[in-house]
Amino acid sequence: MCLCPRFAVLTMIGALLLAPAAGCGGTKKKGKKGGLTVAQQLEKAEKETTPDRQAAAYLKVARRQFTSGDKTGAKESAKKAFEKVKGEGDAGQFGPRLVEVAGFLAEAGEKKPARDALKRATDIAGSIADPVRRASVLAEAGGVYGDKAKGLGDPKAAKDVLAEATKAAEETDERFKAEALAAVALGYTRSGLADAASDMVGKLEEAAKGLEEPRAKAEALAAAANVKAQTGKKDDATALLDEAAQAAKSVERSESRAYALLAVATALDANGATKEALALLKEADKAANKVAEPDAMKTIVDKVRALTLALEKK
Repeated sequence: MCLCPRFAVLTMIGALLLAPAAGCGGTKKKGKKGGLTVAQQLEKAEKETTPDRQAAAYLKVARRQFTSGDKTGAKESAKKAFEKVKGEGDAGQFGPRLVEVAGFLAEAGEKKPARDALKRATDIAGSIADPVRRASVLAEAGGVYGDKAKGLGDPKAAKDVLAEATKAAEETDERFKAEALAAVALGYTRSGLADAASDMVGKLEEAAKGLEEPRAKAEALAAAANVKAQTGKKDDATALLDEAAQAAKSVERSESRAYALLAVATALDANGATKEALALLKEADKAANKVAEPDAMKTIVDKVRALTLALEKK
């Protein structure tokens, strides 16, 4: 089973796709190939081969529109993304996409469609065969429900959905339990309900420490530390983060190393260690720039730099 890089994403700002930096001295260069207009991007999104790919493409355009200041256009593009995945389809694909769309809509102030997308996501989550993916979808949905700043600020709905996520995680095979529990832990922290995660975080610690794969171990320990930090257990969080940082630094593959360092940096900041977090982000940036595949490199570089910028402004 693939250990997907979803944990750090839950604790970062919703739109991680950064706008291109403007040139100096008023230059208007767009690069050798220029770029597609918004209308062309939307047309291209509609021509994607599956509803899930269409939704992903529309959401990508929405993020670009939002970043450039076109809030109305961004909302419309996101609603089109929702339309593509609100019907019948593969729950394993539609569930995560619905939560992603809901998160964007909620951040953009479109609370009603965001709630509709979350309800649809949680309704179909039960039919996702893989308990890790099912737990992850429910955990992310719970995080959006509870997030007061960029979600719906609905703690009751968040608690109910996160309880379902915890149940799914506990049904997971022991080999993958840490991954599932880590997703749930970050759902609790994003929703502001870390106090309610005290029972499951002990299970997460135990599962995480038994992992041999360093990236998975780093991300799981970082998730547990996030809960500890939010519940005021700073010393416990620090001990977990020391172990998580060691694991992250031992990851050999560049992309995985960058994601692991990013997860630990996020948790360090939550524990009040912003300086240490920025130091790890420098290492993450170096690793991210060594990723061979261009799209994968851009994705992780943007995420690392988005968090770096946010922490530098503190």
